[in-house]
Amino acid sequence: MKVTHKIKKPILQELKIFEKQFYNSVSSKVKLLDLILIYILNRKGKQIRPILVLLFAKMFSNGKLNQKSYRAANLVELIHTASLIHDDIVDDSNIRRNFLTINALWKNKISVLVGDFFLSKALLLSTKNKDYDLLNEVSIAVKEISEGELLQIQKSKNFNLSEENYIELISKKTASLFSCCCKVGSISSEIYNLDDIEMFGNYLGIIFQIKDDLFDYTTKRIGKPNKLDLKTQKITLPLIHSINKSNYQDRKNIKSILKRKRYTMREKKLVNEFIVKYKGFDYANKIMHEYKFKALEIMNNFPENDSKNSIKILLDYIIERKY
Repeated sequence: MKVTHKIKKPILQELKIFEKQFYNSVSSKVKLLDLILIYILNRKGKQIRPILVLLFAKMFSNGKLNQKSYRAANLVELIHTASLIHDDIVDDSNIRRNFLTINALWKNKISVLVGDFFLSKALLLSTKNKDYDLLNEVSIAVKEISEGELLQIQKSKNFNLSEENYIELISKKTASLFSCCCKVGSISSEIYNLDDIEMFGNYLGIIFQIKDDLFDYTTKRIGKPNKLDLKTQKITLPLIHSINKSNYQDRKNIKSILKRKRYTMREKKLVNEFIVKYKGFDYANKIMHEYKFKALEIMNNFPENDSKNSIKILLDYIIERKY
C-alpha cells in the first residue's frame, strides 16, 4: 500500500465529499474563469492541507465529521490555491507540478484576478455559514503569510539572514497555514484548547519548508524549476548554515555569486559545492528531525485512533517525500 493511501485511509470517503464540494464551490458562469478553474482543478497537488483539516477534525470527533469540517477543508484549500497563484506571479514562475502556471498561460493580470476570486470565495463560504471562528483563524494565517513574504524580500537582499530570522520567516510564510489547518479542523469538532494543536502545525510546516529548501538543490525534476530559490535570491537553511560556518574568503566568494541576477551552471555548481563543504545539507536534515521529535512529543497529548496514526505517517512522509 502506498504511503499516501495509508495517510488518507481514515478519510477516503470524506475526501471524495470534500473534492465534490470544492469543485462546486468554485464553479463560475464566466467562460474564461470556468476554463481556468477547470485547468486548476485538473492539476491538483497532494492536498496535504485539506487532508490535515479532515484528519484533525476526525481525530477529535469520534470518527464522525460534520458539515463545518468540510467547510473548514474547503476554506483552507481556497486560501492555499489563491496563495499559490499569487506566489507564481511574485516569483515569475512558469511551472508548477510539471504544468504551466496560470500566469504563464493567461498572464499576470488575469492570474491576479483568479487569485482574488478564490479569496472572495473563501470569505463568502465563511460569512454565509457564519463560520466566524474559522474565518478568524484563516485571516490570521493570510496576514502571517503576507508578512512572511515581505520579510523574505527584506532580509534576502544582504544575505545575512540568521537561522533565527529564517525560522521566523518560514513560520509565517509556510507554517502559519499548516497551523491553521490543524486548528480549523479541531474547531470544527468543537475543540477550542488549541495551544498544542497550533504548535504541532507550526512544527509540521517548518519541516515541510526545510524539505522544500533541500529540493531547491536537487538535479531531479520535482514539479517546479530547479534552483528557483537561487534565481529569486531566497536564502535557505542549508545556505544560511554554510555561510555562517564558512571562512572569510569562501563567504566573500559565495556572496559575490548570490548577488548576481543570473547564474551560470558553473556558479550553481559552486554554490552546491560550498554547501556540501560546510555540511549545510546535513545540518538541514538534522534540524528537520529535531522538529519531528518535538512534534511527536506533542502528539502524545492527542487521542489514540486511526486519524492520529495517519497524522504520524504524514509527518514521516513530509520528511521522506521525493517531491
